[in-house]
Amino acid sequence: MKITFLGTGTSQGIPVINSKHPVCLSTDKRDKRLRVSIIVEWNNYKYIVDCGPDFRYQMLRANVNAINGVLFTHEHSDHTAGLDDIRPYSFQMGGVPIYAKQRVLTNLAKRFDYIFIDENKYPGAPSVHQNVIANKPFLLGDLQVIPIEVYHGKLKIYGYRFKNLAYLTDVKTIEDSEKEKLKNLDVLIINAIRHKPHHSHLNLEEALTLIKELKPKKTYLTHISQDLGFHAEVEQTLPENVFLAYDELVIEVD
Repeated sequence: MKITFLGTGTSQGIPVINSKHPVCLSTDKRDKRLRVSIIVEWNNYKYIVDCGPDFRYQMLRANVNAINGVLFTHEHSDHTAGLDDIRPYSFQMGGVPIYAKQRVLTNLAKRFDYIFIDENKYPGAPSVHQNVIANKPFLLGDLQVIPIEVYHGKLKIYGYRFKNLAYLTDVKTIEDSEKEKLKNLDVLIINAIRHKPHHSHLNLEEALTLIKELKPKKTYLTHISQDLGFHAEVEQTLPENVFLAYDELVIEVD
């Protein structure tokens, strides 16, 4: 199984518009972060997790010619605003399968009503095939995917476990029952937005505490803001087998 990090930034990305923050002015490619998203590939399957406002460019940059569907973690704009840009894939497939909580699908249908309507639909609009996810395993192709329910502040959202890899973004807290689903991981991908506490995201200290509890073999940190610091400097401070993810990083998991 192969994971490509399409974006590893927070909701504004890095650099932030009109920011003079030193990280936003960095010339290190690893400090340039689009909004958070990954591709998960195995056998002949290719699924996207979240399609934010950078989706079009992310697909062009990664040369993604076809996908099998899109999974959503939650409805916030930095994870969903690129939905219209699924059009080329929709025309190929006759509609792109999307997977999300019912609350998220309802939100998307309100914001992108022209995509979800059946009658008098504009011919150039994309189409989707809706799949409601509950908090129980489901199949994507030949792979069982396990939702992990976490709290983004007070909002319940999903992360996903694919074999022995788990992808969690926008996490603040996780109940013990859901942590049970995160045992024996080869790879954990989880958010760490900055050093200072945040009301709805793990900061670096909280992320490292959770990693120590879950004991994955390797961890990659994502959903990173400029306030975490320069990639090269932060990575030197991290524990063994904990790394900062960066855009276009590719990892492989058995």
